[in-house]
Amino acid sequence: MRKPPHVIEIFLNPGEFYFGDRDVRIRTILGSCVSITLWHPKLLIGGMCHYMLPTRQAREARLADGKYADEALGLLFEEIRRSGTALEDYEVKLFGGGNMFQRQVNAGQSHIGIKNAEAGRHLLKHHGLRLASEDLGGTGHRTVLFDIWSGNVWVRQFAPPGGGHCNDC
Repeated sequence: MRKPPHVIEIFLNPGEFYFGDRDVRIRTILGSCVSITLWHPKLLIGGMCHYMLPTRQAREARLADGKYADEALGLLFEEIRRSGTALEDYEVKLFGGGNMFQRQVNAGQSHIGIKNAEAGRHLLKHHGLRLASEDLGGTGHRTVLFDIWSGNVWVRQFAPPGGGHCNDC
């Protein structure tokens, strides 16, 4: 579907989120970070978060921070509450969690991307949400575009520099 002429484009940096209506396309770039999209197919509203870590280590009384999976999802849920809609009416998708370091892939090591993806899956399951789609893991980064007017999410994955090969790994 072609982008309508009146649509504004929002770029999410790590730790940011956005919730809006059919006049918005949300774009981000993910490495080990993860994005969750929530879309209401009848009202054509929705949002996306771009989190960096599963959870905050220190549990001090602070404002919610979109850098952390649990808090980013909570911020999106608050926007859904403000819109007067029900969470179960949203289509949910999950993206990212790539490995940016080829040496870890070759050594079979766990990395933060895996932990971020697992955190997203766990949180969504905990809230009774089922994934309509996901694109997780792999090596390198991906660009993600979310068209709120259609609910379509476009993903393109890129290999790390050097084509993903590591000569000294």
